[in-house]
Amino acid sequence: MKNLQLNYETLIKITKSLSKSKDPEEIIKLTVESIKSSLAIKGCALLLINTQTKDLEVAASAGLSEEYLNKGTVSALHSIAESLKDGPVAVYDVSDDPRIQYPEAAKKEGIASILSVPIMVGDESIGTIRAYTAEKWEFTLDDVNFVQALAQIAGVMIEMTRLHQGQSEHIEALATMCSSPNL
Repeated sequence: MKNLQLNYETLIKITKSLSKSKDPEEIIKLTVESIKSSLAIKGCALLLINTQTKDLEVAASAGLSEEYLNKGTVSALHSIAESLKDGPVAVYDVSDDPRIQYPEAAKKEGIASILSVPIMVGDESIGTIRAYTAEKWEFTLDDVNFVQALAQIAGVMIEMTRLHQGQSEHIEALATMCSSPNL
C-alpha cells in the first residue's frame, strides 16, 4: 500500500508542476526521475518517435549511462515495437528476448528487465516511456498503470507544447504580414 501512496504523491507532484512550469523539458525530466524513484528501479527513459526516420530519440532519462543512451540508433520498428501499437510490453529477461535491439548493451549496462509503455496523443503513438530494472522483475499491474498514467500526462504535455509552438509561429507570421509596408 505504501508504494501506491508514493505513486499517487508522484502523480500529484507532476500534475502540479505541469500547471506551473512553462518548460516541457523540465516536466519530462521530472517524469522519468519520478518513475525511477517511485518504482525504485535502475533507470527510466522517455523516447520520442522521429516521424521521418522512424527512430526513437531520447528526450529525457534518469539512471542510465551516456554510453548506453548512445549505443546506436533505436528503431521504432524493431525495438519492442509492439508496445507502440498494442500497449504496454514487459520484458522479463532482456538477455533472452528477440524484441530487444541491443541485448549486449543492455547486459553491459546492468539491465535485466524492461517495461515499455506507449505515449499516446489521441490514437497516435508519439513515443514510449521505458522503465529499466537491474534485476529480473515481473512488473505488477500497479507498476504498469502508474507508468501508463505518467505516459498519458507526458503525451498531453508534449501535445500542448507543440500546439503552443504552432500558435506562436502563426501569430509571428501574422504580425510580420501585418507590419509589412506592402499591405
